[in-house]
This record gives sequence, C-alpha cells and structure tokens, in this order.
Amino acid sequence: MGRDAVLEPAFVLHGRAYRNTSRLLEVLSRDHGRIGLVARGAAGPRSRLAGLLQPFRPLAMTWRARGELGTLQTAEAAGVPLPLQGRRLVSGFYGNELLIRLLGREDPHPGLFECYVGYLEALTTVSDEAVAVRAFERDLLGLLGYGLALTVDADDQPVVPEGWYRYDPGRGAVPVAGPNGGGVIVSGDLLTGLAAPMPSPQVARASRALMRAVMAPHLGDRPLRSRELYARYPTGGRQHGPSSRQS
Repeated sequence: MGRDAVLEPAFVLHGRAYRNTSRLLEVLSRDHGRIGLVARGAAGPRSRLAGLLQPFRPLAMTWRARGELGTLQTAEAAGVPLPLQGRRLVSGFYGNELLIRLLGREDPHPGLFECYVGYLEALTTVSDEAVAVRAFERDLLGLLGYGLALTVDADDQPVVPEGWYRYDPGRGAVPVAGPNGGGVIVSGDLLTGLAAPMPSPQVARASRALMRAVMAPHLGDRPLRSRELYARYPTGGRQHGPSSRQS
C-alpha cells in the first residue's frame, strides 16, 4: 500500500501550531494507522480548514507522504462532530493520547479505527463513562498484541469467580490465597466481568488499578496529560462520568 491517500477516513488526534499559519497534525486513519501531517496554511485567517481539523470530527483526508511527515492536500467533513462534554470530553482526549503514545506511525492494525469510532460513540451513549473507558483500554491493548488473559489464569486454568488473583502484566492472573498481599490483587469475578463486551459499571470502576498496571509498561514513565485534566471536573452525573476518577 502506498503512503499517499485519497479521501481516507480519519480523525485528528492532536494538532499544534507550526510556523506562522500551518498546523502539525497527528491523525488516526483507517488504512494507514497513525500519520503525521503538515496542514499548510490551515491556521490562516482565510483557511476553511481552521474549524474542520478538530478532534472527534469524522473526516475524509487526502495527503501526500514523501518524508517522515505527509502534507495534507484536502480534508472534508465525513459526519458531524461527536458531542463530548465535560469529563467525557477529557475521556476523548485520554483515548487520543493513548493512541499517540502506544501506536507507531504508519503501523495500521486491522479493526483499530472501528474500535476508536466505537469508543467515541460509547462516550456519547453509555450511562457510566467508566464502562466506555475500560472497554476501550482493554480492546486497544488486544488489538496491539498485548491482550489481557481474563478467563484463564497463568497456569491456563479457568478463572474461578470466587477466587483471588495477583495480576502480573507478564504472566497474567496468578492464584493467591486471599485479597491481601503485594501487587494488584483482584477477584476472579472482576476478571471475568472485565471480559464482557461492555463490563458493568461496578466492574469498570473496580478495574481501574488493574488497567493502569497492565498499561504502565507500554506507556513509560512520562505522565499522561489527560489524567491531569480529570481533576478540573466534578465527578458524578451523566455528563461528568462515574464517581471515581477512572482514567
């Protein structure tokens, strides 16, 4: 597959000013994965792209790629922006930041674009924001080849809902005698609940520490900026997400 694209389905993950009137974009595309693009003149006073190249808006983008960064040729709206507000907007940025940190450029993964679209749609529809966040984290790791073993333990035995496990990111669920001890200790019921396509709100909130632990080796030591943004929003309510800081 060539590196150029014509009307490729895509979303802007992040953008920043470049020189006087241009923008540097990080883009998630359907067939090319994460792409770095220069949008020349996009920040100019007469540019029609200024209000178009925003996160959470479905786009059809055309670009040419001759070096590390491609050059955006055209972009068209391919749908209405997803109506994210409050903490759900922050969760959208959290998803974008995960993609930027975990994906190499021009390394497409089948199903990833659809997974991201499903995440944004879930943020606008599910009653508990943590459900959408946990499912996206889990599915993203799986698509990148770092999937969690949630129904069998480290010895390839079925997870017992009444049992307790220490979850080791390298080995999986290691049976332990009870809920006390070092590391991330979780119940078997939580593991099997997290395996559901959409976990329950209770499981989603309770699995926050588990998901942080399994994602940490892939994210490195640099803090996620989106996690700092959660502190600016009150908790509780449909627009503001669950009562725990789930990200």
